[in-house]
Amino acid sequence: MVSLLVTNLGELVTNDPTLGDGPLGLRRDAAIVIEDGRVAWIGDAAAAPAADERRDAEGRAGLPGFVDSHAHLVFAGDRAAEFAARMAGEPYTGGGIRTTVAATRAASDDALRANVVRLRREALRQGTTTIEIKSGYGLSVADEARSLRIAAEFTDETTFLGAHVVPADREPDDYVKDVCGEMLAACSPYAKWVDVFCERGAFDGEQSRAVLIAGRKAGLGLRVHANQLGPGPGVQLAVELGAASADHCTHLTDQDVAALSGSGTVAALLPGAEFSTRSPYPDARRLLDAGVTVALATDCNPGSSYTSSMPFCIALAVREMRITPAEAVHAATAGGARALRRDDVGRRRSPTAPWSQWAKAGRSARTAPASVRRRRCSRPDCDRSSWRPRRGWRSSTAPTACSACCCWPCTTSPTCSPWPT
Repeated sequence: MVSLLVTNLGELVTNDPTLGDGPLGLRRDAAIVIEDGRVAWIGDAAAAPAADERRDAEGRAGLPGFVDSHAHLVFAGDRAAEFAARMAGEPYTGGGIRTTVAATRAASDDALRANVVRLRREALRQGTTTIEIKSGYGLSVADEARSLRIAAEFTDETTFLGAHVVPADREPDDYVKDVCGEMLAACSPYAKWVDVFCERGAFDGEQSRAVLIAGRKAGLGLRVHANQLGPGPGVQLAVELGAASADHCTHLTDQDVAALSGSGTVAALLPGAEFSTRSPYPDARRLLDAGVTVALATDCNPGSSYTSSMPFCIALAVREMRITPAEAVHAATAGGARALRRDDVGRRRSPTAPWSQWAKAGRSARTAPASVRRRRCSRPDCDRSSWRPRRGWRSSTAPTACSACCCWPCTTSPTCSPWPT
């Protein structure tokens, strides 16, 4: 078993108040030891134990990997025309989903897979180490099952979203019966969660209830697209049925907030959607002040939130949703983990937590939206990422290898190239 010591961390976010200061569990001048891919020790750099390998973070901040609990990555085509129309003043109604359904059904498995690869790599380079992927752009038994099979190649957090919208050629009640029957049976082997778009123009409260109860009987956890386009029953239904998260939560009544605050349901906020659709942002301050657990996620999709960047969503949350940088970082890490009911990601609990740490060149974890400096290995066949070394490093002083190839640029190895400056 090879151990790795990462030392001289200016700030380390643990998300565990017993390990450091405040809700982020901040430690300064910290070090961390990883053994067999898991955190084995956290403490002061001056007291760090010996390890087989050592890396100097040179005062950078370390954070848990971002946890993106809401993403739609299995799709084909684009909706640039829809975006242009919104920028010209047309309101967002969710109707563009059917455009993506047509393109997705027509695409090959390889084309869909390649798109997921591209977006997953893009997210990883920006610090996302855990991601949920939904279906929802097939809306037929075969295409929904295909979407989930592909999603399962990239994550364990797969969500069956056959109840995204009603296909244009189907009657709503008949389609719900199919979602709860043949489609669910075909998709549940590849899914961990079931979700429903409980919204005007999609599925009403009783239809949503039927989908969620059927999914629960099939052994799936529950998630709900709730209260995005206006007030509705989605949040209350999510809390009543014990869903892991109610996602969007843009239009909430006092009763909705009270229900969330007294429950284990996380409010997953998706500010990229409001940015892209020029819609009102959720009132995250109101939720946090009420004691609701809040997560941030990208809602990455081709129509209403075409971004895989968690740092961008953190920045939007701070700028537009009246929460502090520390609260936003917590929501993007520990909050996302709670939304997926995971206790092994989003925080550093020695010794059970897996090593999904990422580092950045800034000196404070709370400037994460502004200065992410994680970069991909220079070899095109390597998906690994590493910290950007400061200018002037040479191969004699910089760490030179990961387990498969050189992921630290140097001046001598033919497999390396300098990072752009």
